[in-house]
Amino acid sequence: MAAVSFEFFPPKTDEQREGLARAATALKAHAPEYVSVTFGAGGSTLSYTVEAVRDLLDRHGLVAAPHLSCMGGTREEVRRLVDEYRDLGVRRIVALRGDLPSGMASFGDFRYASDLVAFIRAETGDHFHLDVACYPEVHPQAEDALADLANFKRKIDAGANSAITQYFYNADGYFRFVDAVRRLGVDVPIVPGIMPIANFSQLRRFSEMCGAEIPRWLGKRLAALGDDAAAIREFSADVVADLCRRLVDGGAPGLHFYTLNRAKPTLAILERL
Repeated sequence: MAAVSFEFFPPKTDEQREGLARAATALKAHAPEYVSVTFGAGGSTLSYTVEAVRDLLDRHGLVAAPHLSCMGGTREEVRRLVDEYRDLGVRRIVALRGDLPSGMASFGDFRYASDLVAFIRAETGDHFHLDVACYPEVHPQAEDALADLANFKRKIDAGANSAITQYFYNADGYFRFVDAVRRLGVDVPIVPGIMPIANFSQLRRFSEMCGAEIPRWLGKRLAALGDDAAAIREFSADVVADLCRRLVDGGAPGLHFYTLNRAKPTLAILERL
């Protein structure tokens, strides 16, 4: 079995904190390489991210990797935050551009993830393992596929150690992307992002926002299952487990699961693997 990692979002309420604790406890049994913690555009949930990272480190004994976004942050704010994470014992950061928040007219001091990666490297040397994002089906705001590949290479050249993809359901797209970046001289590990399917309407909304493609056959099959939640869970777990198997067999260095702080959909896939 390839290495696994899990993404969580930072809880804001006591109920959400209990949900994250349950998910982390259940998923910890699969010995993740690390877990990542998101935060909102413009740092809107930043304090919650720090709190969640501290809890995952201290209470659960997990390797926690906070997401760090360019949006709205000054160099001094990012420097203070990086120093805080270093003091907490964090050794891994997911460095992202992020989306410009609604109502925000301009970027912060960093416009691109490559700028953020270069800054963290200049400030901290090799202290942090830096992950960046990549898009096998092309970033929705990219000018074209070649421009997207060039942008990804800039992030690696700036000092990123590895990459996590946006989720997808077409393994061939991942393999084509990896082949394309290898031809550009990029040799870092590229870990597939895996989105378990628990709710089709929610998945459709996510996919429209981030540009991930739901294959027509998959969408039609899920739509045919209607409101049969149990049938959707079983069918979806089979489909995504098959995807994971093909990716690992084809050489993917690991699997990064977008859990949405729910353990059961991810566990259903891992049990099949």
